[in-house]
Amino acid sequence: MTATEGPLIALVAGEASGDLIGARLIRALREMTGGRVRLMGVGGEAMAAEGFQSLFPMEELSLFGLLEVLPHVRSLRRRLNQTAEAIATARPDVVVTIDSPGFNRRLATRLKPLGLRLVHYVAPTVWAWRPKRAEKFAAIFDHLLALLPFEPPWFTRVGLPCTFVGHPAVEDAVDVGDGAGFRAAHGMTPDDLVVLALPGSRKGEIARLAPPMGEALARLAQRHPKLRVVVPAIRAEADRVRAIVAGWALPQPAVVVATAAERRDAFAAGDLALAASGTVTLELARQSVPMVVVYRINPLTYSIARRLVTVRHVSLVNLVMDREIVPELIQDKATPDDMVRTLTPLIERADLRDAQRADLAEALSRLRGPADDPARPSARAARVVLDLAARRIGHA
Repeated sequence: MTATEGPLIALVAGEASGDLIGARLIRALREMTGGRVRLMGVGGEAMAAEGFQSLFPMEELSLFGLLEVLPHVRSLRRRLNQTAEAIATARPDVVVTIDSPGFNRRLATRLKPLGLRLVHYVAPTVWAWRPKRAEKFAAIFDHLLALLPFEPPWFTRVGLPCTFVGHPAVEDAVDVGDGAGFRAAHGMTPDDLVVLALPGSRKGEIARLAPPMGEALARLAQRHPKLRVVVPAIRAEADRVRAIVAGWALPQPAVVVATAAERRDAFAAGDLALAASGTVTLELARQSVPMVVVYRINPLTYSIARRLVTVRHVSLVNLVMDREIVPELIQDKATPDDMVRTLTPLIERADLRDAQRADLAEALSRLRGPADDPARPSARAARVVLDLAARRIGHA
């Protein structure tokens, strides 16, 4: 690296939530280096919007569940080889793998003998299942960036430095959308009850969750004439979502949006949400949108997982509060009947929506990071990454 060059950082994200985390990290790295940081690796549309050039489309890695992954093993292996070879050739100062632990742990194992600084962003859920994974991560990575306040002890006790940085999805610099403008543009009045339907970002979860969501919302719309449905999709799956939503028997067609700006506006317009479990629940919480969370995976995968998982909740806000502030409909409960039964009280009672909003605000405060550090989560993460890069450069 010359005196005029900034550090070279490799970032590898494998799904939509990691892509958003990566985009915020890119922003923070550029702010802290005066734009001198150099980047490479794998990312999605959010990282691309920050000027990041991905080695290949990130969506090829966005698979979840044993049976979902098996048909794609060969292509995943090819992309693993491609990513490892590109990083080995570039020899970045730090490699930051973001979530997607299945792919990224294999990648880091390949890179470990090269002596590169390896950081993993988003701690594996060892507190929920397979706690021995903490030791496996400690054997590979140099540092772990944790999103949840109770995670660091699980890793520091096995010798892996771990920093609680907070969750980037709850950073104070919120891009609040134009809810009123969104309603006006789509023929919705201020009195309409806008329900956001979010069936997920992966093909498998969309296929499993969108049909029962559509049936439930169609039944609710018949009972509540002012109910309007909006479906914020990610760009990569927008056509698939539109095709499914076109078959929903709603009195008024659902509005499907896919750009980042449209999604922000839709969230700002939303009164209530029916959402797949994931980071999107934090995006909803930031906009104070009460919600019901649904979670359904392949039945065989679930039958294996339920024997191993030790936690009571799947959504992040419930996990951090250690109680169910957001109703969860898991697996066999993710049915149209249960969705109707659980959404109805929130539709009909403003006091229940207000109570959930207050609980969501408390959960967000716990996820913003250490109270004694005013930096935002992605800036804390960038600080750790750049410190490791400086140490490597100093010893190069």
